[in-house]
Amino acid sequence: MNDRGSLTLPQLVEADWSARLRVSWQARFAETPDVLKSPQHCQTVVPVRDFEIGGDEFITMAGPCSVETEAQVMSTARHVRSAGARILRGGAFKPRSSPYAFQGHGLEGLKLLDRARAATGLAIVTEVMSECDVPLVAEYADILQIGSRSMENYTLLETAAKSGRPILLKRGMVATVADLLRSAQVILDNGNPNVILCERGIRTFETATRNTFDVTAIALLKHISHLPVIADPSHAAGHRDLVPALARIAVVAGADGLLIEVHPDPDKAWSDGEQSLDFAEFNDTMASLEPYIALRGNALRRAADVRPMEAVG
Repeated sequence: MNDRGSLTLPQLVEADWSARLRVSWQARFAETPDVLKSPQHCQTVVPVRDFEIGGDEFITMAGPCSVETEAQVMSTARHVRSAGARILRGGAFKPRSSPYAFQGHGLEGLKLLDRARAATGLAIVTEVMSECDVPLVAEYADILQIGSRSMENYTLLETAAKSGRPILLKRGMVATVADLLRSAQVILDNGNPNVILCERGIRTFETATRNTFDVTAIALLKHISHLPVIADPSHAAGHRDLVPALARIAVVAGADGLLIEVHPDPDKAWSDGEQSLDFAEFNDTMASLEPYIALRGNALRRAADVRPMEAVG
C-alpha cells in the first residue's frame, strides 16, 4: 500500500484526521520539534542488546527498587526473566525523600547488577543521579535512568546523553507533558536519539494513591511523539494491589512497555516494599497482560496500514 488510491475510505478519513491533529499539536509543542511525530518519522525504535524498545515487542522492565544483597538481586533476576521480563531494574544509587533512608550501595550495587546480567542475559536499567557518576553508571548499565527528581537537571541530561547509552526519562512529580518533552529535546540536542519516555504518576490533590496515574499522558505521548513510552504503575499506585490493574490500563493506553517493582519478600524490602510485587504476584500480572498485549499488536498492524499514505498526503 503506497498511495492514496489504494486505501479504503475509513483509512483515508483516519489518516487525514491524524494529519490535521498533528499540525495542531506541532504548533502547541513548537519548542520541542524533534520529539514530535512527522510523516518521515513516526516511531523511534531503541536498540538494547538483542531486542528493541518501541517496536512490535512489548518490553517489561522488572526488579527491586533498591539493590540490597546478591541473593536478592540474583533470585529476582532469574524469576523476572522466567516470567518474560527483558530488563532488570534496580537502584544502585537511590535518591530518597528522607536523608536517613537507605541511599543505595553505589558501585557495589552496580557490580551486583552486572553479575545478574551475566547470569540471566537481562539488560540493566539503573538510575544515575549526578553528572559526575555518568561514566561509572554507563560502564555497567545498558540504559541510564533519569529519575523524576532529576528530569529538569539539564546538566545531568546533557552528560547522560553524551554517554551514548539509551536514556529512560521519567516524568517529574509535578511536570507537565510539555516539561517532559523539553527535557527529551535536550537529550536529542546533545546527539542521543535513543530516548524512552516514562509516565510514573504525578502529584495532585489526591492522596489515596502515592501519585495520580496520568493515563491520558500515555495516550497523548503516543499520539504526538515518535519516542517510545514506558509506564511505571508501581510508583503511580504506591500499593501493590493496584499495580496489575494499572499495568493493564497502560497497555490499553498504548504504552510500549512497563517498569514494575518486584521483590522476593516485599514486606522486608529496604525501600518501596508496599508497592512491590512478590514473585507469584508478578507471574499473575504478566499472565493477565497477555490478551491486552495481543490487542496492542493488532492496533500496531492497523496503524501500519495507514502510515504510508500519510507521507504521500
